[in-house]
Amino acid sequence: MLQRAWLHRGLLARLLWPLSLLYGALAALRRLAYHRGWKASHAVGVPVVVVGNVVAGGAGKTPVVMAVVQHLQTRGLAVGVVSRGYGRRTQDGREVHADSDPRDVGDEALLVHRTTGAPVVVDRDRVAAARRLLAAHPEVRLVVSDDGLQHLALRRDVEICVFDDRGAGNGWLLPAGPLREPWPRACDIVLHTGDRPAFAGYTARRALAEHAVGQDGRRVPLTELARQPKLIALAGIAQPQRFFDMLRARGVVPAQCIALPDHYDFDSWSRPPGGPYSLICTEKDAAKLWQVAPDALAVPLVFAPEPAFFAALDARLSFGR
Repeated sequence: MLQRAWLHRGLLARLLWPLSLLYGALAALRRLAYHRGWKASHAVGVPVVVVGNVVAGGAGKTPVVMAVVQHLQTRGLAVGVVSRGYGRRTQDGREVHADSDPRDVGDEALLVHRTTGAPVVVDRDRVAAARRLLAAHPEVRLVVSDDGLQHLALRRDVEICVFDDRGAGNGWLLPAGPLREPWPRACDIVLHTGDRPAFAGYTARRALAEHAVGQDGRRVPLTELARQPKLIALAGIAQPQRFFDMLRARGVVPAQCIALPDHYDFDSWSRPPGGPYSLICTEKDAAKLWQVAPDALAVPLVFAPEPAFFAALDARLSFGR
């Protein structure tokens, strides 16, 4: 209900508006503290690219992180990633490994590491995460922060602000609107991950791959899944309907679509009755779902920012000079 209220300046948003003034004042005071040097902002010895958003909820940051890392890797740069590891059950800082339990490191951090091969460290303190990363991997020459636009303790060289089709919503701060800080704000690069950009910025194409993958690495064409009468789709992401719509765009119409909370851990999940049937899920959900349903299939996301986005990033990092 709140997500819908954030799209308009209706009654609920207006009732919450006084609280947003308090939130805005506290956020402004925090930004001023860093700007004036009352709170310290730390460099870590290598360039830092922060990929984040000013809108609460998922806007597609993690696919952007992976695209940025892979692009920089093609430039011959050793890249590392830091992340909070949102949704994990642990509190300490730790490095992510290919066989890490997603419940200990976070599903997104594990997906980034498995997809890109880049070293990844999770910690609520992004400065501590970057220092741990560089100590363990001194070959790293650039750090990408997955989220952390508001984590001002980590000094950054490039800020990439990500938006989906919601844009800035109703333009109000939390809790009356979706904004974590006022928009527009100073930002190096704006990237839209949706189909209908609300304002100027670079765009990206999102589509599902033409196949699903199993835990054992096997590939199953979506055209084959489209012919299966008993297919159940699951999504534990910020906007599950987007995954279901993308499946239908590929000709796959599940008999049942199950929307789960973002970063759902599947510990309390049980298979729906009425089998046999096939399960399909997002890449982010796969590592956790495979622990309880090893036969499930994950559908990869094909995410392709326009070339001008990478050109702008290279220019900001002086690669284009």
